[in-house]
Amino acid sequence: MNRKRIFHDPIHKEIIIDSNKPEESMIMQLIDTLSFQRLRRIKQLGAASLLFHGAESSRFTHSIGVFCVARKIYRRLIEIKPEFSQFKFILFGAALLHDLGHGPLSHTSEVIFSHNHEHWSKKLVKNYSPINSILKNFGSDLPNQISDIFTNQNLFSNPIKTLISSEIDCDRLDYLLRDSYNTGTKYGLVDLERIISALTFSPDGNIAIKPKGVIAIEHFLVLRNIMYRTIYNHRVNEISTWILEKIICLIKNNIREKNIWIDESIYKWIFTPKNLEINDFLANDDVVFYYHLMKWKEESFEPLETLCKMFIDRSLLKASNISFLSKLKRIEILAFAREKCKLNNFDTEIFCGIKERSFKGFESNNSLKIWDGKYQNSLENHSELIKTLMTSNNSSLIIYPGEFRRDIEDQIAILRDN
Repeated sequence: MNRKRIFHDPIHKEIIIDSNKPEESMIMQLIDTLSFQRLRRIKQLGAASLLFHGAESSRFTHSIGVFCVARKIYRRLIEIKPEFSQFKFILFGAALLHDLGHGPLSHTSEVIFSHNHEHWSKKLVKNYSPINSILKNFGSDLPNQISDIFTNQNLFSNPIKTLISSEIDCDRLDYLLRDSYNTGTKYGLVDLERIISALTFSPDGNIAIKPKGVIAIEHFLVLRNIMYRTIYNHRVNEISTWILEKIICLIKNNIREKNIWIDESIYKWIFTPKNLEINDFLANDDVVFYYHLMKWKEESFEPLETLCKMFIDRSLLKASNISFLSKLKRIEILAFAREKCKLNNFDTEIFCGIKERSFKGFESNNSLKIWDGKYQNSLENHSELIKTLMTSNNSSLIIYPGEFRRDIEDQIAILRDN
């Protein structure tokens, strides 16, 4: 009997899972759980498809890709250190399940619902019976070992933690390739095979990189920098998140006075997120959330209807960069924009404001070091380029209705030149 399953992946090509191998049998069973299948209904890039029309892939697709990367790395590492095989169930399970706790539109939920996906990934692994029982069949302590990887920040010299959550981990190695492919922004390709071939172990037992892999790591980090600046922090993403934040705020402030339709699970996501039960968590995904937006667009009140229409119909607010203005001039342009809103009957708190953006450069947690067989060194101390990529920068956007775009940008130009 054929006990293999093939996932045809645009990045990794054929991903074959063979249930004749116990660790891959575990993966196949986990994939078939309702909680993992839910990830098909969570967009990997949130609202980025409003700008990059190909950005429709899901957390399901990404999670299987991360497992694929982890398996490739595992096969490399056991060639160097055969006893590393004792960690295969932890590594494969953590790679597959690391994003299990994402809410609607992925990282957008972290902002609009104050949601912590790592906390929920841990909670599902430890407390959701279908996941927990499968893992326990392959190791009684496996749920605890995997869940600790997701949230414990103090696992120094832990090779699994490094592979799942570090500056260059299985997650990032998949999503940079995948997101670049799906958005059509091919600034460069991660040299995945080169990075994997350069992996080794340092004397403390953690994962390290050989000097021959440094250029591939530099390339990877340059691509990460470009992807954040052009996709993840794109102004359309910032505008979309702003609109969704205001929608949730209006729901919170008007639930008692207005006759707002809302199902029980979404109600709990908005009003009691810290007391959310697992069933209510699993009941929310992109489909459910979009359905609410559609209903509010048709049957709610102003300005909630307008905001939902903006998001659903992609008739978004506009944003202009004001990072180069002084703080005083930013306040001046905000006052100018709010006056425009007031004169045209737009709520100034909802349809206008300043949104700060922060791009964090490469952050070294010193978990992955360079090891040449004699000496150990940090990535940033070995490479001037990597050190440069550690620089963070902030920027500011003024958000406003599109009707005033010319007036706003003209006023920004005046403030800039004076």
